[in-house]
Amino acid sequence: MTGLEQEVGDLLRHKELTLGIVESATGGLISHLITNMPGSSDYYKGSVTAYSNEAKIKVVGVKEETIKQYGAVSYRAAEEMAQGGRQILGTDICLADTGIAGPGGATPEKPLGLFYIGLSYQAGTQSRKYVFHGDREQNKLNAANAALSWLKEYLVILK
Repeated sequence: MTGLEQEVGDLLRHKELTLGIVESATGGLISHLITNMPGSSDYYKGSVTAYSNEAKIKVVGVKEETIKQYGAVSYRAAEEMAQGGRQILGTDICLADTGIAGPGGATPEKPLGLFYIGLSYQAGTQSRKYVFHGDREQNKLNAANAALSWLKEYLVILK
């Protein structure tokens, strides 16, 4: 635990907001970190681990055209995952991730360690791109921490 999970939880509780998560490359790690906090059931509603393209499309609602045109590891996929997750989980906020944890799967256009994090909330949906340079486990942890850091940043400035 980094303390980040506690800060995010405190902010969600204080602002009376709920959180859902749709994970791909992190495979449930963000959800694991969130649920390590006692009392997380006050704000955490659940998650979907949509690892395959089929799950992203059929379960979370990513458009098939998005996968074909941009790929599963793209800002568009991350945003659609976050939007879909917010709807199906019925939450105020949804985080999503998609990426290439490694050691395989990289291409010249999409390097090893490339992740997109999506954040969907009532006012809209955004994404951020990250490139990490660790091994598979470190890249997943870095992506989970980046997602939680961004969520904290958003919650701090939220009125």
